[in-house]
Amino acid sequence: MVRGARFGIVPVMSQNTTAPLDLGPIVRNPPGAAPRVSAMARGLVGSEILKIAGDIRGLVRGGREICNLTVGDFDPKQFPIPRRLETAIVAALERGETNYPPSDGVLELRQAVARFYERELGLRYPVESVLIAGGARPLLYGIYRTLLDPGERVVYPVPSWNNNHYVHMSGAVGVPILCKREHAFLPTRDDLAAALPSARLVCINSPLNPTGTAFDRDTLAAICTAILDENAARERRGERALFLMYDHIYWMLCTRGTKHVTPPEIEPEIARYCIFVDGISKAFAATGVRVGWGVGPVDVMERMSAVLGHVGAWAPRAEQVATVALLDDVEGIRDYHAKFKTAVEARLVRLHNGLDGMRKRGLPVESLPPMGAIYLTARIAPFRKKTNDGRALATSEDIRRYLLEAAGFAVVPFRAFGATADEGWFRLSIGAVSEEQIAAALPRVEQALAALR
Repeated sequence: MVRGARFGIVPVMSQNTTAPLDLGPIVRNPPGAAPRVSAMARGLVGSEILKIAGDIRGLVRGGREICNLTVGDFDPKQFPIPRRLETAIVAALERGETNYPPSDGVLELRQAVARFYERELGLRYPVESVLIAGGARPLLYGIYRTLLDPGERVVYPVPSWNNNHYVHMSGAVGVPILCKREHAFLPTRDDLAAALPSARLVCINSPLNPTGTAFDRDTLAAICTAILDENAARERRGERALFLMYDHIYWMLCTRGTKHVTPPEIEPEIARYCIFVDGISKAFAATGVRVGWGVGPVDVMERMSAVLGHVGAWAPRAEQVATVALLDDVEGIRDYHAKFKTAVEARLVRLHNGLDGMRKRGLPVESLPPMGAIYLTARIAPFRKKTNDGRALATSEDIRRYLLEAAGFAVVPFRAFGATADEGWFRLSIGAVSEEQIAAALPRVEQALAALR
């Protein structure tokens, strides 16, 4: 008997008995010359990191050993998620937690995030301030769409991750602020001051992707004071406020000796204007689990919930339920981070020490000491030198390709993060490599640099 037949349920069988229509020639060849998609979609720039990934895949297919320091992600073989999170997701699915969650997130998770911020950051927010989404990206997009009207200005540092793309998608006007090596590529009050009067949103990130550097208290305090002063002036004039997006998705991955600071702990009044972006993706190596949260002023978060609800940007219900148990497990978090953060920092330190050793031996290399996240900032600058086959290294892209081909060392130039100056700065991400792979790659890099003439 066919399963289900005794209940009067008959499986639906395909009625098609003819050969399928081959629609490939039709869908691959659009008619006419007129644009078929919006101006926004036509102008959206693709990811430079994905282009680099194509180069890497080609070499790997050819059997090359590659130390892949390009992806801002974790290899689960190197960095598994917490066991408690994994088992809790499975248990939630087995209980049938598979229907739509509320558009602002499962209440128990919003409450858990509020408890987590009070316990770990010393910030007590009402549950109405917490919005859950499918990772940090929908929240970033939601902030832009909720706060900005077309043509309004967004101030953000360069290098930074993807602000230029969110500016484009929201129809805003980007005001990139070029940051300096002497300030660890982070903006200062002086850097931002001239742009604040005409801006609607300031976007900062600490620890910063791509540099792995973090704000100190004094620098962040000065920025907060400038934003509060600007808003006091606007309130007297009856004008709309200037907001601060504080993306601190990597805050739990600060290295030893680096203390994470937040705007409201420095200036509580800025909580009226500050929206946090956060989640489990980086702090628990759970990038594919897709649970993020925003925390901010209640009126803004309520409208942002409506925006994201219309695009279905919520995190899956089972993963949300499982994250409640994760965030409430104080000892479990401590135990997990004792191993996880140690492994992350060991890789960053191994890279930094290796590159700094090359600098001491006279090679054109510089590395900033790691402060947080999974990134190291390095300058590899053999400009105007030539390879054995006579090619001159004139740009950061030339250097990137040479390191990949000659040393199997894959890195991302700061140009992928909005930088315009071609000075040889690169992001090195350790989430997908072992210490052994780093140790094996460093001599290849030194040999490749020493071979240049």
